[in-house]
Amino acid sequence: MKTATKSPAKPAAAKTTATKTTASKAATATKSTPGTSRGKVKAKSTAAEGLAELFEDSLKDIYWAEKALTKALPKMAKNATNQNLIDGLTSHLSETEEQIARLEQVFEIIGKKAVAKKCEAMDGLIKEGQDIMESTEVGAVRDAGIIAASQKVEHYEIATYGTLVAFAKTLGMDDVANILHVTLEEEKAADLSLTEAAYNTINFDAAEADDSEVE
Repeated sequence: MKTATKSPAKPAAAKTTATKTTASKAATATKSTPGTSRGKVKAKSTAAEGLAELFEDSLKDIYWAEKALTKALPKMAKNATNQNLIDGLTSHLSETEEQIARLEQVFEIIGKKAVAKKCEAMDGLIKEGQDIMESTEVGAVRDAGIIAASQKVEHYEIATYGTLVAFAKTLGMDDVANILHVTLEEEKAADLSLTEAAYNTINFDAAEADDSEVE
């Protein structure tokens, strides 16, 4: 009678190697899976955790921006030569001061102290405006540059106030949304006024200055 022969057992080393290979593949798959922490920005210790906190933080940001503009606008007006542009900048300075008062009213409504937090975006736009004035001769060309810089500021403010209005409505603060909406409409009107000034006179005058240089 023949005895059945058992198959030889696989070496333990082979099992260990297979286990390591499987683990290595799993690790590689985890690294390449979208949505992992790779590339994510680490939040600051003071980072907002809710929409209400983000809303308050955005208020502080635009509050600083408006205060900074009360210093930048008079300088732009002083460097402008077109009377319509000078009047427009002077008028918007008065509006900006009213907008600051509205923001303080909003802070009071939400029960928070009116605190300004440096707005890096506005700081950059104001510095760019300064650079434009330094890079242009006094007259129509500088006026055109001032309009360009001012409209960049207006577009930033329109985007900011539009977002704040949306946040306020989402948070159920309709009274706050209405206050901020007034400022939003003022910024849109200011932007339109600058556009009209640019297309009606100033940009054409600047173009004529270029033509005279060529001649």
